[in-house]
Amino acid sequence: MKKLLSVLLGLGVSMGAFAQETSFGVKAGVNLGQYSNVSDDAKDYQKLNPSFYLTGYVDLPVAPQFSIQPGLSLQGKGSKFSYDGNNLDGSITRNVMDLEIPVNAVYYIPTGGAGSVFLGAGPYAAYSLSGKVKSKGNVGDIVGGESEYDLDFGGDDRDQNAFDFGLNFMAGYRLSSGFLINAGYGLGLANLSPSDNSNSKFSNRVLSIGVGFQL
Repeated sequence: MKKLLSVLLGLGVSMGAFAQETSFGVKAGVNLGQYSNVSDDAKDYQKLNPSFYLTGYVDLPVAPQFSIQPGLSLQGKGSKFSYDGNNLDGSITRNVMDLEIPVNAVYYIPTGGAGSVFLGAGPYAAYSLSGKVKSKGNVGDIVGGESEYDLDFGGDDRDQNAFDFGLNFMAGYRLSSGFLINAGYGLGLANLSPSDNSNSKFSNRVLSIGVGFQL
């Protein structure tokens, strides 16, 4: 009986220590998005499209210096094409806002009392909440003017598939105070094109940089 009580007490202490190490964080910053598999004719005109992200997450330690970080995130994605030549002069911007669920494995490398370097990677799943295309100048059917329309993510006539998934990679530095800076890359693996034509397939590519705080 004493042995059983000792085991239960030790387990309770261990679980209590683990719970105290669990922390919560929030990150926000700039996203720079574009699409993969752009045609050769358009590749030279594609630019990084600036947007933003806001992420809340929980840091769950599973081993010394190693954690799992599930989260919930608003992610601005899309692409931008700026034309200057071939009778084209203007831009087409596609802005998409996704609700994303990332699950990252994170490894911390202590650097003394000041803080830790962290490296992470993991899968994500996302769903597009809204999107808009804006055209300016002499591009497509627009001549010397502006046009915009909302993207349709449902039905047979949809402009883009709503569901996305892929891999996240990140690196950064967390101070002992909890303040952190980080950079990341989102590698989309889902085909966002509603067409089955292999030449029209495209996926998300997103660079990010930002700051945050983890308690």
